[in-house]
Amino acid sequence: MKTPTVHVPRAEHGVALITGLIFMVVLTLLVIASMRTTILEEKMAGNARDVNLAFQAAEAALRAGQQVMSTAYQLPIPEGGISSYWQTTHNWAVQSTAAWQPPGTSAAPRYVIERMSTCPGTIGFGPLNTDGVYRITARGVGGNANTAVILQAVYREC
Repeated sequence: MKTPTVHVPRAEHGVALITGLIFMVVLTLLVIASMRTTILEEKMAGNARDVNLAFQAAEAALRAGQQVMSTAYQLPIPEGGISSYWQTTHNWAVQSTAAWQPPGTSAAPRYVIERMSTCPGTIGFGPLNTDGVYRITARGVGGNANTAVILQAVYREC
């Protein structure tokens, strides 16, 4: 008869536990990095949407200004061709006209109409035209009041 052998367990060193913990730390770092990227992309998409909303509001004000072109205008603003004037100097609350406020914007878009000069005439045959040239400047804001878009269009009545 064969005598039964007794197996004495060996001491475990915890290699599986250490490997598992290292694996979990690496996975946690990957998840944190991907969450940061996702949050940044969400912010960028929100800002892009806000700029788009401000652009659409400015376009709406530009169209409103074109519709009332024949009724109201002011004299040319000497600095009107400089973009920094419209961004920092012009008092939009007092020296402009409000247009319809699109939903989602923080304020109604506004516009200014300036009579620039007379048309020099057209190339070709016939009499010279002396009707006016107008510049319409529109400012729209998005959902955030700090997001502003300024558009200009030149309108010629010749």
